[in-house]
Amino acid sequence: MIAIIDYGVGNLFSLSSSLRYLGLENKLTNKREDIQAADRIILPGVGAFADAAEKLRQTGLVDTIKEETAAGKPLLGICLGMQLLFEKSLEYGEHQGLGLIPGEICPIQPDLRQPLKVPHIGWNSLRFTEKAYDEGKRVHPLLKYSRNGDYVYYVHSFYAKNCGENTLAVSEYDVEIPGAVANGSVLGTQFHPEKSGSAGLAMLKAFSEL
Repeated sequence: MIAIIDYGVGNLFSLSSSLRYLGLENKLTNKREDIQAADRIILPGVGAFADAAEKLRQTGLVDTIKEETAAGKPLLGICLGMQLLFEKSLEYGEHQGLGLIPGEICPIQPDLRQPLKVPHIGWNSLRFTEKAYDEGKRVHPLLKYSRNGDYVYYVHSFYAKNCGENTLAVSEYDVEIPGAVANGSVLGTQFHPEKSGSAGLAMLKAFSEL
C-alpha cells in the first residue's frame, strides 16, 4: 500500500486516481500508523513552502517520515513535496525543510538570462544526468520505465540548487531545473507525474516497484 500524506495542501484526487489506474492500492492519510504500515510514502504539495512546512509539522508526522525513510522505506516527494525534502527554502525568507536531500530551494526568476515567464508552467523534456546511471550503466530504478527526452508537466516558481550529486534528470528553462532527485530511498520530482500522461504513469509505476 502507498500512503499519500494528506496535510491540507493541494487536491490529491488526481494523484490517487493515477495510482488506482495503475492498479496500486493507496490511501490518503495523516495518521502515523498508516505511514508505518505502508510499503511506500508519497509527499505531495502545492502552494507556499513555509505554509506547507508548518502544516506538515502540525500533523506530527515529521519524525515518522524521517524514521521510516531512515529504515529504507521509499518516499517520493512531488512538486512542493519534493522541495520540502531539502535542507531549506529561500521562498520569501529562509525556512527549514526536512533535510533529507542536500541543497536548497531558490527562486527561478533571478537566475534567468532570458525574459521567460515565472511561474514555469508547461511541458518540458527530461534529460538524464550522469547520476542517473550506476557503474554498470544501469539506469536508476525510478527511471527504469522512463526515456531520455520524455515530456513532463511543471508548475513552479522555485527550484532546487546545489544538489547535483543527487540529481537524476533535469529540464531546461534557461537554467537547469532538477526534475528528478534521489538520496537513497528518498526521491522527488519537481514536475507532477500525475499530470504528465504516460511518462508520469511510468515513473509512478517504477516508484511502486522500489
